[in-house]
Amino acid sequence: MKQSLLLITVVGLLLSSCSVSKSARGQRDLFSGTWSLDNISYENNSGNFKSVIFNDAEDICFEGSEWFFRDNNSTGRYTIAQSTLCNGGDRFFRWSVVEPSQNYSSQLQFKFIDENRKDISGGYGYRLNIVSLTEQAMTLKSNVSVDGQPVTIVYEFSKK
Repeated sequence: MKQSLLLITVVGLLLSSCSVSKSARGQRDLFSGTWSLDNISYENNSGNFKSVIFNDAEDICFEGSEWFFRDNNSTGRYTIAQSTLCNGGDRFFRWSVVEPSQNYSSQLQFKFIDENRKDISGGYGYRLNIVSLTEQAMTLKSNVSVDGQPVTIVYEFSKK
């Protein structure tokens, strides 16, 4: 009897520790679907910037890219159009919403996977601060350093 009670308690604790909060679940639902990355801009510094985003492609290649988030299995992809400057194609990722803490707001985190959903990033991933998220638009930000000075990259999306 004591072992059964202990087992039920342990299983209950494990399930509750793995569950997603109502707030994070709501954000996951809003992410679900297809988005267009309409604009990338820079804050907290002056000058013109040219950057490689997500260790993948130049910022100009991401403008107009299509992003798809599937919430039932936490996978997605973004598609960059082929051009003389950009190596086009699909990039697959696994994503989640990280709960807010004292140090940051909610964040979108993702890491690259292959078509078979296997990790190809060696555990390395990215986190973007969720500034705003509605059914039709979202704004994400990431903080980077340029010559030791902070710069914020702003990503503005619209729902398709």
